[in-house]
Amino acid sequence: MDKHLVKHIFFDLDNTLWDHRKNSEETLKKMYAEYDMENSYQIPFDKWHSVFYDKNELLWEMIREGQIPKAELRKRRFRDPFSHFDIQNDALADEWEEIYLTRMGKMNGIVEGAVELLQYLEPKYHLHIITNGFIEVSSAKIENSALNGYFQTLTCADELNLRKPDPRIFHLAMEKSQAKNSESLIIGDDWIADIIGGIGVGWQAIFFDTLRANNQMPKVPNVKKLQEIIPIL
Repeated sequence: MDKHLVKHIFFDLDNTLWDHRKNSEETLKKMYAEYDMENSYQIPFDKWHSVFYDKNELLWEMIREGQIPKAELRKRRFRDPFSHFDIQNDALADEWEEIYLTRMGKMNGIVEGAVELLQYLEPKYHLHIITNGFIEVSSAKIENSALNGYFQTLTCADELNLRKPDPRIFHLAMEKSQAKNSESLIIGDDWIADIIGGIGVGWQAIFFDTLRANNQMPKVPNVKKLQEIIPIL
């Protein structure tokens, strides 16, 4: 990659800077205890959460591929894992969806090394967020955490009712930031949505390989920790 061309850096939000996995698990564990789910259904939290995680990941993959809309994900996020354990209670699932989103926006756990990286980059580059997350939650995640104050623009896929890697999301981000594709770089943890999507519109990219997938592409650094980005940029 050629860092000398880069003027604008676009970060993915969830699991790149804001620790979605940790914040989600902590939120759900508290909800599970408050509703006394383990005693009511004899299902340990870890067992239920494993199913929730897998089904939620599948729903997000379906959204990214354009197979379902946002409303379908919100409808099924808790209905699907509840149904897996024969908990047929749509009212409870819908209630949990609202509580979950509200509480997630208030969580402030960030990925290790995020603040140090942002402090290093802010004097050198224009920093932005581009996310597939919901509009109503993404801004709250930033404002209520140590990420607040670093970013000049926030682009949510919801604004176009699309999802990365759709190129229109990236073009909207450039329009908001007044950035050219030749001077833009994306840092993200999703190989398809972030890296393939960004490269597809002419951006440079750094893959934050949190799950150790070891995806490789020429001129695309693969890092396992955010601190590894500092010597690259």
